[in-house]
Amino acid sequence: MNRQLLLENIRGVLMRLEDTILFALIERAQFRQNPTIYEPGKWPQATGDESLMGYLLLETEKSHARLRRYTSPDEHPFFEELPEPVLPRLRFDENPLRENSVNLNPDIRRTYEKEIIPFLCQPGDDAQYGSSAVCDVSCLQALSKRIHYGKFVAESKYRSQPEIYQEPTKHRNRQELMRLITDADAEQRVLQRVERKARTYGSDLDESSDCQKKKNQKIAPEKIAEVYADWIIPLTKEVEILYLLER
Repeated sequence: MNRQLLLENIRGVLMRLEDTILFALIERAQFRQNPTIYEPGKWPQATGDESLMGYLLLETEKSHARLRRYTSPDEHPFFEELPEPVLPRLRFDENPLRENSVNLNPDIRRTYEKEIIPFLCQPGDDAQYGSSAVCDVSCLQALSKRIHYGKFVAESKYRSQPEIYQEPTKHRNRQELMRLITDADAEQRVLQRVERKARTYGSDLDESSDCQKKKNQKIAPEKIAEVYADWIIPLTKEVEILYLLER
């Protein structure tokens, strides 16, 4: 099997993405919800019909596209019609994924703005619009990469036991596919690990008497675990199912 599809390699990637996501969410939670940055056309002279956050996300993706970020099979842009890379394209001869059109970024962005931000951040407006939008871009890019890595998970599962996936994919049986891809024990381990990490990463460490004492918890660790349980894991599983159905 392709090394990218080995479960230990996939787990390693997902665990590294946990760190990226945790730091990004903790940073964003330091600011209020600032709903004005998600209003389309709020600053029309600068952002046109886009919101302030959407404008920054688009401009960021334009820069990253020029550096060929979105030629990689594990990257998915939020916007279409991005600039062509200025660097020569790389060949991904070992890409194990089948050609597919799965891109949940519209759902990820909508869920992030409408559900995750109100859940994670204190209500209100602290006028930290630029800082909040910068954090949002980091959060969305990390969430997108993690959620769409479900394609690699799905391909690995399919190749490991093709005989049990062929019938439900052929008959588009989403319920059976959901049963097959769900590993409740593994999901619980992820939630426990994420909460432990959030408890550490979200604390200030004070060194005294050769001991590190955690204090001033920046965000309730269980909230980060809930983001995983309520949104990240379900969206990842949706990517897996859609990929399998296209496969």
